[in-house]
Amino acid sequence: MAQRDEPVTVTLAGIARLAGVGRAAVSNWRRRHDDFPSPVAGTDASPQFSLDSVEEWLTRHGKGDAVTSGWERLWPRIEDLGDRDRMGRLIAHVGMRLSEGGAMPAEYTAPDISDPELALAEETLRLAQREGESGAGGFLFLLGRWLGIHVRQIATTPSPLADLMTEIAQMAGGGEHVRSVVDPACGTGGLLVAAARRWAGEGSLELIGHDRDPVLAGLAEAWLALEVPETKRKVMVADTLRDAPLPQAEVDLVLCNPPSNERDWGHGELATDRRWQFGQPPRTESELAWVQHILSLLGPEGLAVVLLPPAVASRRAGRRIRAGLLRAGVICMVVALPAGAAQPYGVGLHLWLLRSPVGDHSASPVLFVDTAECRHTPATGRGPAVDWDAVRDRILAGLKGDVAEGTAVVPVLDLLGDETDLTPARHVPATAATTAVDLRRSWTDFDAASLALRDSSQALRTLTAVREPGDRLDVSVAELEQTGAVTLAAGTPLPAGFIQRGPRPDGAVPVLTPLLMGEGQAGQQWMTPEGAERLHGEGKLTITAFGDVVVVGATQGYDAWVETRAPTVLGSHLHRLRVDPERLDPFFLAACLRVRSNARRAGTHASMSSRIDVRRLRALRLPLEEQRRHGEVHRQLVEFQQAAAEMSSVSEALADVLTGLLAGGGLAGG
Repeated sequence: MAQRDEPVTVTLAGIARLAGVGRAAVSNWRRRHDDFPSPVAGTDASPQFSLDSVEEWLTRHGKGDAVTSGWERLWPRIEDLGDRDRMGRLIAHVGMRLSEGGAMPAEYTAPDISDPELALAEETLRLAQREGESGAGGFLFLLGRWLGIHVRQIATTPSPLADLMTEIAQMAGGGEHVRSVVDPACGTGGLLVAAARRWAGEGSLELIGHDRDPVLAGLAEAWLALEVPETKRKVMVADTLRDAPLPQAEVDLVLCNPPSNERDWGHGELATDRRWQFGQPPRTESELAWVQHILSLLGPEGLAVVLLPPAVASRRAGRRIRAGLLRAGVICMVVALPAGAAQPYGVGLHLWLLRSPVGDHSASPVLFVDTAECRHTPATGRGPAVDWDAVRDRILAGLKGDVAEGTAVVPVLDLLGDETDLTPARHVPATAATTAVDLRRSWTDFDAASLALRDSSQALRTLTAVREPGDRLDVSVAELEQTGAVTLAAGTPLPAGFIQRGPRPDGAVPVLTPLLMGEGQAGQQWMTPEGAERLHGEGKLTITAFGDVVVVGATQGYDAWVETRAPTVLGSHLHRLRVDPERLDPFFLAACLRVRSNARRAGTHASMSSRIDVRRLRALRLPLEEQRRHGEVHRQLVEFQQAAAEMSSVSEALADVLTGLLAGGGLAGG
């Protein structure tokens, strides 16, 4: 393929990522600077600019220092390839090369890519070498960007859900070592990577995946090569249902997020297939074809965790097969997940825990777990998010046999009938059994919260409103910075190779971004102390210390507070203000900055995603002693807000307990 003559182009959003600013800032640059590059392609509504011209302009105007990373500069050149498969093959090729330190791996067949694409691959390898990375971070950055562009075409399993599926398998298997894991619809390999992270260090492990899309299979192979280079692995390109690439497999575990709602899955040509031991799946039940294929792969003690659409549990066309699975004792558990756990995000998917049909299994009761309401609203107000902590705790409690809210164990005979409906909501009680102990505990929590709220409000009740003197002056953060009273540092984009997600171990450094504020522990990100120290020493991280003022630089979710649980790594759109304590009280500064009217004056107002210019925020100009008095009041106000929030939470819990007892006829008196 000949080298293209057209320049590599980048959109306004791409320029914003390059410069580490919001898109509104780029639009302002276009209006204010006559020498800003002119569009070379696109439309008036979506212009495209020459990447070389943009980079030269950013450097000339001193904005090149804000470029987030070399990967951000490289990505537009990969995106300019245009074709989904060309981009994917290039990223897979780069990943395989990175797994060998840049060399060509043995027994690796390079994909059919052109000379210009090979040159781009070499540039990517040189960038990884300059960045001093093992390669996984750069590969995951490119893979994430590629998946973000093609999110409507490619379904993936989010990392928290993949980790949860492996934990379910580990507990259901009694903690036994898993020697072989198969994903017959592996996509880019997320489930296999999660399995490798859980079991690769415990002994011999074999990972097998296959997918009919050669590009996805190549990406999965590269990801595994980078993640677990010493583990035995094999990724095949195959149409799983038609080709059955593992006819004699007896594996320990199958993890799968199979395609759904397919019609052309081979219904006619596979009519007499031996895998349909519970009946030939109707054409509309491709998911039950996948379930039976997965069961055919399991050894006598094998388990499978499968992610399925909720309709599979209740569609009338699949009733006969579901009944057969129940009689054979294959179905161990069905979990209803909250909407938003995985694609499609508007639907609450189901997890099925299955065991091998080989051997003498009695038709044991089925565990149903309903976690559909395990959601919470993050501080950003972007809508409910999955509370992975609550989902995990409820499922694992059910597997342990504990009596937990949202769980029910139902005998097989009670499930067989005209519908054989396996939807958890049909079998889990609408309200958990509430006891007198719950009522006493709720009243105890309520009384404690009431006392804390009363105590925190007493000091505030003595305050009175007075008319502010007209000669009181204020000062901007920019002016405070110029005088040395404040040192301002912006949060940085987070290096993917160093970020972990999930329950944070002791000693780990928490990572905060506006999107994660308010999520539970399972939704938090963290870094190892060694990684944080290394990147901080290289100037690639912004880390807080006790007494720093942290400001959210976005209009939506704007806030300011004093850091009292440092250290914390700050991501993009967060800012650290380190004050000189001999000149400025941090609690006083936070009280001035968090006022909404202050944020409105400092906002860009250019779009719905407008940003806050932190340097334009203002604070009163007061003597230090008066600042400290104001700061003490602010501390008391923060305590009052926390007490009020706790009061709201325990009041809601108490009302739920009383409602449950009332609905069950368990209340007397009144």
